[in-house]
Amino acid sequence: MQKRLFFWELGGFLFTGLAGCLLHFVYEWSGGAPLAAVFSAVNESVWEHMKLLYVPLFLFSLVQLSLLGRNYPNLLAVRGLSALTGLALIPVLYYTYTGIFGRHFLWADITVFFLADFGLFWLDFRLLRRGRFSSLWQQLLGLAVLWGMAFFFVWCTFRPCLLPLWQDPVTGAYG
Repeated sequence: MQKRLFFWELGGFLFTGLAGCLLHFVYEWSGGAPLAAVFSAVNESVWEHMKLLYVPLFLFSLVQLSLLGRNYPNLLAVRGLSALTGLALIPVLYYTYTGIFGRHFLWADITVFFLADFGLFWLDFRLLRRGRFSSLWQQLLGLAVLWGMAFFFVWCTFRPCLLPLWQDPVTGAYG
């Protein structure tokens, strides 16, 4: 059972990483279509790079829940917690390294993305194996967190907060 979970989590890590990289370009490829803005990056802000991690994770979670949900009654709560952790790693790591070096580097940005992806699925694997957070209220909270983040990513794409997290470092624009 643990071996099967390991391969699911490895698959999730790979899917999220690769799909996130592809989603980086979808908005541009679509010619700026509003529908593409819902699930892909519209600029180079840290927020939009967090969305690149979240959207594939959300889609993978739907598949994983439908195929493994009965075996892991703590999946929703654990995924909500690990998603928040992975998403928090992106700004923490990005602002830490840019604060140290005074600028950003493309290779480091990509590394930050994959470290956040890895951290998310590493935590996910560890918590799912332990079976913690399986009560109904925790599952409902996990579901609310996952859907709430999905809503928040879409909302803030079209109505970004005027904070550095949402500011495109290339153009200085928001959204």
